[in-house]
Amino acid sequence: MLHMADSMRHATTLALLLAACGTQPPAASPDAEDAVVFAGGKADEAGWTECELETVVAHLNDPATTADGLRADGLHSRAATNLVAHRDGPDGVFGTDDDDLFDDVFEVDAVYYVGPVAMEQLVAIVADLCVAPAPSSVEVFFSPQPYERSHLARAAELVDAAERSVDVMMYSFRDSAIQDALERAAGRGVSVRMIFHSALEDQRDPAGTTSARLEEAGIDVRYVNKIMHHKAMVIDGPRDGLTAGGVIMTGSANWSYSAGTKYDENTLVLTDHAEMSLRYQREFDLLWDHSRDLAWREFAPVTAAPIADATVAAADDPQLEAHFTSANFRTYESSRYGWTFSRVRGTQVVADRIVELIEGARERIYVASGHLRSRPVAEALLAKVAADPTLDVRVYLDAQEFLSEWYHQEQVADREDCLADAAGSATRTADCLDYGFLYAYELASAGVDVRFKYYSYRWHYSYAEQMHHKYLVVDDAVLTGSYNLSANAEFDTLENVVLLSGTPYADVVGRYAANFETLWETGRAEGLYADLMADVTEGTDSFPIVFDAMALTWSEVDDLKNAMRDACPEINDEDFRTHPERHYSCQP
Repeated sequence: MLHMADSMRHATTLALLLAACGTQPPAASPDAEDAVVFAGGKADEAGWTECELETVVAHLNDPATTADGLRADGLHSRAATNLVAHRDGPDGVFGTDDDDLFDDVFEVDAVYYVGPVAMEQLVAIVADLCVAPAPSSVEVFFSPQPYERSHLARAAELVDAAERSVDVMMYSFRDSAIQDALERAAGRGVSVRMIFHSALEDQRDPAGTTSARLEEAGIDVRYVNKIMHHKAMVIDGPRDGLTAGGVIMTGSANWSYSAGTKYDENTLVLTDHAEMSLRYQREFDLLWDHSRDLAWREFAPVTAAPIADATVAAADDPQLEAHFTSANFRTYESSRYGWTFSRVRGTQVVADRIVELIEGARERIYVASGHLRSRPVAEALLAKVAADPTLDVRVYLDAQEFLSEWYHQEQVADREDCLADAAGSATRTADCLDYGFLYAYELASAGVDVRFKYYSYRWHYSYAEQMHHKYLVVDDAVLTGSYNLSANAEFDTLENVVLLSGTPYADVVGRYAANFETLWETGRAEGLYADLMADVTEGTDSFPIVFDAMALTWSEVDDLKNAMRDACPEINDEDFRTHPERHYSCQP
């Protein structure tokens, strides 16, 4: 009677012989037909590590692994053919009911013509994924900073140190030092690619644009049809081969002088974190492969090595995560416009992860965000505070998020009208609930501790010292990235977040918690609020309506705005409202 392994071997051999009828005889094999790798069923005496053997199994079970690919990577032909035939089953198609995935290396060893030579070749294919990484590091940059200590200066340094490749995903880019560094990199033979949001507009008339200047310097620029809101860069990542290492830069900060020296921002630099390098390289490659060409200059195509789920899993750091809103989209190629990202209804990968964090909080939730317009996040915060009023929950927002009670009631009425108009349409109803609603007033009214970075009576980008962070500190974890807390970020924009937690990243989490405490007390110890209120209510001269930033509660902002209107009714005149950049003070 045949043993199970013998039965599998004979079935596989029969399938191969039938498939080979009328073809050339199979190539000679350096392994004998019945060669055995693990004598006595013991893998720990074969000289390979547990990681290497487990990764071999994962690689063979990966649907992206093909016989041709295995041969190209150095596995001898008979082993490559037989292994994939075994995995795919008698019908020769992966993903059907007759598939026979490998349970372990002993099942791999049981395949005909898989012997010591084949196993050595398989281990060599995956070995880089099991090399002990160099000591990894995480750098944190908080803005505002003097330029020479900012994330901008660090970005230029990293680009100048690049040896093979630089892949950039950027929303806004106006820093000349980084542009010079990118041009130097391209000039010395480094392959530089950029997915640039501004190229979406620049492609209409490229001459003289930043995108065209970059291409003229040897930097291949592309764009996607959605808002490309990443602020991320991959340096010497696993683009051309699945090697561990590389440098990832990501965070809330664009590449502009204001982002480095004026706004509240944060940026992470992760060096030699294999999983993050794989994940961010794969995100870049996904966008690049489904992007549209600026077509200002011709560039030779770059073929990146595919990064399979099994490859990422083999490099897993359980206390470091990355999530991308690209998972909320499908892609298709339009005959008129080219590659297109289109929303998939029913998925919200980043919001779901944030809600999960909030629901699991035990000690603290600190939110530092330019916006709070995400219904699932707001509802999770409200539910958490209601369930545990003793939990330390604090929310710090930009001035743009302040709404008076009257405006809040207006948006409630607008949403009710929208829902009435959408009756009978699940899609339109969901949009009414998800879009266009600011939650700061609702949270403050429910007892959530909310403060605003407040610096002007009326917001305008020209003078706004924006609170542009996008992070949450939850217990021993921090989540940060480019993602605003809004439906727009989740469903219409390409974003990323990183989650760091636990003992390995305690210092990083501590730095974010300390940053939050500093933000939370902005201007309060100095008595800025009392001084400004005195100028408004007691002074006879003009008072500033653009002023030093303060962290104010909803009631404090409301009282200040009312006092300014009472003291200087002109503040709501047409020119003040339509051209706030012209008015820095108001005369009672």
